[in-house]
Amino acid sequence: MQDCIFCKIVAGQLPSYKVYEDEDFLGFLDIYPRVKGHTVFIPKIHYRWVYDVPQFDKYWLVALKITQTMQKTLHPTFVSYVTHGLEIPHAHIHIMPRYKETEFIPEVKKIPDEEMKLIAEKIRSGF
Repeated sequence: MQDCIFCKIVAGQLPSYKVYEDEDFLGFLDIYPRVKGHTVFIPKIHYRWVYDVPQFDKYWLVALKITQTMQKTLHPTFVSYVTHGLEIPHAHIHIMPRYKETEFIPEVKKIPDEEMKLIAEKIRSGF
């Protein structure tokens, strides 16, 4: 889709902090993270909703792979998922490593560019 920010990231027209990529899917750090390591995981082909993705099972299996890598590299207490997809009309899963069991979804944090690069590299190195 021409005006979709996620499609522009897939096409390389916008930069991202990639943490995972294969022929079908792309994972990158959210630029408005709620926690360190907050990853957005998308299909490379534009679908409106997560349940529209034809490879739904593979999509979630790769999300699990990213989660397991986060557990090894970032050592969160647990990892949560959000799939509401209301702000950007492209199927996406928010994968958020959480560091406190009682923590609700926190407010957006500003994480410096260099730290974002280090976090992305740390997750990528676990694959």
